[in-house]
Amino acid sequence: MIIVFGSLNIDMVLPVETMPRAGDTVLCPEYKLHPGGKGANQAVAAAHAGAKVYMFGCVGNDSFASLCRNSLEAASVNIDNIAVSDRPTGCATICVDGNGENMITVASGANLAARSASVPDEMLKETSTLVLQMEVPAQENWALIERASQKKTQIILNLAPAQAVPDHILRSLTVLVMNQIEATVLALNLGFDVISPTIAARRISVKYGITCIVTLGADGAFASSPQGTWTVQALPITAIDTTAAGDAFVGVLAASLDKQLSLDQALRRATVASGLACTSAGAQPSLPDAQKIEDTLSRVPTPRRAI
Repeated sequence: MIIVFGSLNIDMVLPVETMPRAGDTVLCPEYKLHPGGKGANQAVAAAHAGAKVYMFGCVGNDSFASLCRNSLEAASVNIDNIAVSDRPTGCATICVDGNGENMITVASGANLAARSASVPDEMLKETSTLVLQMEVPAQENWALIERASQKKTQIILNLAPAQAVPDHILRSLTVLVMNQIEATVLALNLGFDVISPTIAARRISVKYGITCIVTLGADGAFASSPQGTWTVQALPITAIDTTAAGDAFVGVLAASLDKQLSLDQALRRATVASGLACTSAGAQPSLPDAQKIEDTLSRVPTPRRAI
């Protein structure tokens, strides 16, 4: 069972030829609205991969909230515990250029009203997996991680967007997932003198006794754990929209580890899912199902391990 505590947004996707700069006005032919938010995206990704998923978060009392709920429900994610706030449902404006790269601005809205107390103690157990990101108040994340750690729940934190993390929270995690920028920011916050993402992952893993994974875009991913390190190649694709690539990775990683798959098996599936998510537009609409991941698995070699 997977518990996702995190954000729910509606994404307004704008296809642009080039990204706007300060003072620029850039025209595009249309926009599309898609359900998104890192929490909801990761919940859908995990559910598509075959996991039983419960979503905890907060939406507004508006039409965007219905879009968020409907998409989660269509993916068989349990939505009974999504709270309602007087704030508007979160909204993200996403510019996607001709190379599939994106630039995102998020209006947090109701996500700021998400509360860790909404997750009941009885769901936090050794056989559960808790997944969190950083689009809800950090103190709510920390409070939930502390409770889950006491219950020996498997805890996966996606440090996106990046910010400082208290030492005792890092020690409480099972898995920490970051991209290269997020790993660099955390390394700086931790006072590391060497801030290469892969070196930072090794140092974090050793210092805190956790598994630390850095996603590397077209270069795949790198993982360091107390048992060794792994490098996994990316799925060779032509990117159309990279918006949900990281969320696909985290959701499928969580689903794989929740099924007790080994770390190298989980990394391989997560990397395939991440690549597949880049081959179509939108966040949740681009997330692959378990059969698609399985059918594509042979295109990514087994991760290389070094002790």
